[in-house]
Amino acid sequence: MQKDVSEFLHYIQIERGLAENTIQSYRRDLLNYAKFLQNVIDIQTFKDVTRHMIVDYLFFLKEQGRAEATIARTIASIRAFHQFLLREKLSEQDPSVHLDIPKASKRLPKVLSLEEVEALLTISGQDHLSIRNRAMMETLYATGMRVSELINLKLTDTHLSMGFVRCIGKGNKERIIPLGQQATKALQLYLEQARSTMLKKNRHEYVFVNHYGRPLTRQGFWKIVKKLAEAAKIEKELTPHTLRHSFATHLLENGADLRAVQEMLGHVDISTTQIYTHVTKTRMKDVYAQYHPRA
Repeated sequence: MQKDVSEFLHYIQIERGLAENTIQSYRRDLLNYAKFLQNVIDIQTFKDVTRHMIVDYLFFLKEQGRAEATIARTIASIRAFHQFLLREKLSEQDPSVHLDIPKASKRLPKVLSLEEVEALLTISGQDHLSIRNRAMMETLYATGMRVSELINLKLTDTHLSMGFVRCIGKGNKERIIPLGQQATKALQLYLEQARSTMLKKNRHEYVFVNHYGRPLTRQGFWKIVKKLAEAAKIEKELTPHTLRHSFATHLLENGADLRAVQEMLGHVDISTTQIYTHVTKTRMKDVYAQYHPRA
């Protein structure tokens, strides 16, 4: 079973070029699925899987308290996997063919107000770490990049004289994003005054480094954001995507074109971007309710 899963993961990595985080999600979903089939159903090959077995696994996940979005993603993983097995003649049937993926309820993303963003970006200090943190947060808010895209940004991706960065997103898709004056200035200062010293004896092309001189990790970035949020006295629950959500919402609130925002975020489907229009409408209602005398 693990051999079949490994072949599928190789396929989506090499032939479909999916992002590493997506591949890891497929790996977790399918290995947990295989473990259930082996240990609970007691079968040793995917050829013997029936639709009822898959349904049993989904009920098992529900009883474990898994979120709707997690179950929906698992169904998608199982369907893609069984379609692959059938196509590659590793199985004679697709037991997932009539499985429906439930539509997960869309939760509006949490965003920061302009004042909260300003507080988060106000980083005092002229030491190397402070200069790096300013550059990092300014770049993130100015571009709306994903955290994984930010920490994988390379020197050759920055074009400061022209005011833009080149970003490699999901599926190795490239996009060009404007930086803005504040982010350009902060990034220039970091590259000129801090990065070379922070690198120590390391040699690599990644823009943002930790205090050991190695490329910054997602976990390292998240620790920095939490400390900055505490210093800025921001009480809202932050996620690694909060600044990305805020970037998109603030652009739309100020009249940006939805297609342009879609392009900058790297969304394949504009319906993904449209959720931010619901955020702006919700905020508009809140402002109306707070300030209109007859609200």
